[in-house]
Amino acid sequence: MKAKVILGAVVVMILVGVSGWLSAQQSQPSLVDGFKTVEVSSVADAIEQLYGTKNYMSHQMRPLFKTKIVGPAVTVYLKKEEHKEGSAATQKMLEAIDTAPNGSIYVLVVEDGLDYGALGGLMGTTLKYRGVAGAIVDASIRDLPQLQRLQFPVYSRGVSPGTTVNHYRCTGYNIPVKCAGVSVNPGDLISADEDGVVVIPRERAAEILKKSQDLDYTEHATFPFIEQTKSLAEAVKKFGRI
Repeated sequence: MKAKVILGAVVVMILVGVSGWLSAQQSQPSLVDGFKTVEVSSVADAIEQLYGTKNYMSHQMRPLFKTKIVGPAVTVYLKKEEHKEGSAATQKMLEAIDTAPNGSIYVLVVEDGLDYGALGGLMGTTLKYRGVAGAIVDASIRDLPQLQRLQFPVYSRGVSPGTTVNHYRCTGYNIPVKCAGVSVNPGDLISADEDGVVVIPRERAAEILKKSQDLDYTEHATFPFIEQTKSLAEAVKKFGRI
């Protein structure tokens, strides 16, 4: 009898564990889908209002073409270092690209990299066909005709024909980095549209999503009110937001 009770308890524990695991697996996609429906400016405002922090990247971070992307970050860091090892010095970066999960966003930080095309056609093609949602590059990019032909979403701080080969070494991936002024941890959600790029700490994503949705709803409800009253002051008085 005691054995049956113990066995029953074990079964319950296993079921609870599986349930928790499934819940965790389902929560991330639902958050990603939720952030796809709200504007990046609303997300940036939500984070500032909730926590008093600026979590959007430098205004220099611009999209190659009009797009909106959301997904968990895969981070990579390249350190400036002259050498003659060729691509061997960026082996960790290649590993990060070849293992990037479907739906993730590749976040590449390059030390003092504005004069180097740190992501180009070959990397973009690999990421595209792995199902990666897009790339955020704290440096310049190159091979624009190929990237545009692929329609692979890329945000960067500039364009340069220069190569990183023999000038940089990859010191790690899926590590904390600072990208265009904002700290990014592996798994943090990245949301980007024509307004820019914002980083959503994964442990606070649910709270930030709810606040972002509230702000988005208020702003969109304000537009018809302004069209009717032709007064921004009256709109601010009614909705409390500008």
